[in-house]
Amino acid sequence: MSEAKIAHLPRQAGVTAKPLVIALHCSGASRSEWRQLGQDLDPRLTLVAPDLIGSGASAHWPGTHVFSLADEAAPIVEMIDRAGAPVHLVGHSYGACVAMRAAIERPTKVASLVLYEPVAWPYLTFAGAEGELELAKINRVFAEIRRLLLTGAQRSAAKRFYELWNGARTWSAVRPEAQADLTRYIPKLPLEFAATMTDRVPLHAYRRFNFPVLLLKGEQAPAVTRLIIDQLAKAMRFASLRTVYGTGHLGPLTHAAAVSALMSEWIAQMEPTLADGASSASKIVRVA
Repeated sequence: MSEAKIAHLPRQAGVTAKPLVIALHCSGASRSEWRQLGQDLDPRLTLVAPDLIGSGASAHWPGTHVFSLADEAAPIVEMIDRAGAPVHLVGHSYGACVAMRAAIERPTKVASLVLYEPVAWPYLTFAGAEGELELAKINRVFAEIRRLLLTGAQRSAAKRFYELWNGARTWSAVRPEAQADLTRYIPKLPLEFAATMTDRVPLHAYRRFNFPVLLLKGEQAPAVTRLIIDQLAKAMRFASLRTVYGTGHLGPLTHAAAVSALMSEWIAQMEPTLADGASSASKIVRVA
């Protein structure tokens, strides 16, 4: 999908006659994570893929108050309120946490929810001793990243974060442009980590979701995200848990075709209006 197909979303009610899919990227990525999904979605759907705060073309958090997951979700909730019908929410990793927060705030306006390995760290405490161990590990990693940032070592902090998910000694293979993008983003990471750690939505609150949820995890998912998504699968009454084979936590990026095919097929099945209406090209919409 070319940049020419990325447009601005007007700020008014009834922005589109098509059912809306809102897709939220992972930490350090941008709206471009969802290009494959934009190609694969049924053309009678509209895909909105915003840059989250401090990512892509979006400005960094201004620091006017303590950052929270509700702050990140606020523009998404606004989009949901402006939509003419219940929306489909899609999220990966941190973006999945933002999608969950938006769904908690507007549960009656969500048609379906698709989550790829949410990093909802507090729910590790429900996974027994293994969960507590993984929570301690992830706390140590993010403490190290915070120390690097405090010393001004942004590039080293970006490298540590990248290799958390991609493995040791993988940073050197990353394109210089991508390294620069992640280094620009990395000061936001401690805010995201603190926001997900302190967003204390009780696990049992998700039992109130009356819409279908697709939970996706990579076959090679690390224990820390596998434990979280397993807890969510137990808590959600209308959840379907599926494994994407051959990939890990970064599946939507590294195996975009396989992940996108699962997501787009599932959303089409959950959208009742697709049996009617004419087709036209779906598109990614950049939020102003």
